[in-house]
Amino acid sequence: MLPDGLKPIGVFDSGVGGLTVLKELVLAFPHENFIYLGDTARLPYGNKSASTIFKYLMQNIDFLLRQNVKAVVVACNSASSALLSIDHNDLPVPIYNVIEPGAALALSLSATKRIGVIGTASTVYQESYLRTLRNLDPETQVFQQACPLLVPLIEEGWLDDPLTNLVVHRYLQPLMAHDIDTLIMGCTHYPLLKKSIQKTTGPNVHLVHAAEAIAQSIFQDMTSQRLMRSPQSNDGQVHLLTTDSHRRFTQVASRIMAPLPIGQIEHVDI
Repeated sequence: MLPDGLKPIGVFDSGVGGLTVLKELVLAFPHENFIYLGDTARLPYGNKSASTIFKYLMQNIDFLLRQNVKAVVVACNSASSALLSIDHNDLPVPIYNVIEPGAALALSLSATKRIGVIGTASTVYQESYLRTLRNLDPETQVFQQACPLLVPLIEEGWLDDPLTNLVVHRYLQPLMAHDIDTLIMGCTHYPLLKKSIQKTTGPNVHLVHAAEAIAQSIFQDMTSQRLMRSPQSNDGQVHLLTTDSHRRFTQVASRIMAPLPIGQIEHVDI
């Protein structure tokens, strides 16, 4: 068994979107080992019921725990919403979600406290960002928009496509009518469309992705020794796993992680 410091940090999402979080973590912690699980056999999560997403959440956490991880990052907003509905302090390792760090970062950036949220149907329906933001500051005005077509377009690899740009524009117009100054990209896939989103919002709207805030949370836990850090002599390794063989996953993953190498992607059954 690996020493605690050398145990990997587990990260999972329904598909390629969580790789935007993984890349930020690899760059922030180059000496750490990582295991990424893309649950491609069951994506997208966002159009499924809360009970189904909760089942997937617990199965993925259980799988990563069996890989001897020292922490789990739930790099999926739909699954993070399910995580916030339970007390997970009894789990044997720290569990990080994307919603609380993303909400805190958005509030720190917003001058008007008029914040937009785009997400999957499940994330919007569960109102996790709305509740989290208002718990942090009751005066915050939150405007939500479900964007169910975006994840399939991203998984298809249509990141710089006129159709994708048109869909993004259609989804964002109602939010822009509310004069927001900050927009939470409430799905880890959405940063892949940042250029398209910024075209619609304009340069004066802050776009928030939780990856940087999660990295800060992990750093704080390493500093306090709640989470053991790997020695600087360790050459960090990244192991990518998927629950369904998918050529498109490999192509899009290479684009997301560049210039970092992705190596061989292993198919697993959880």
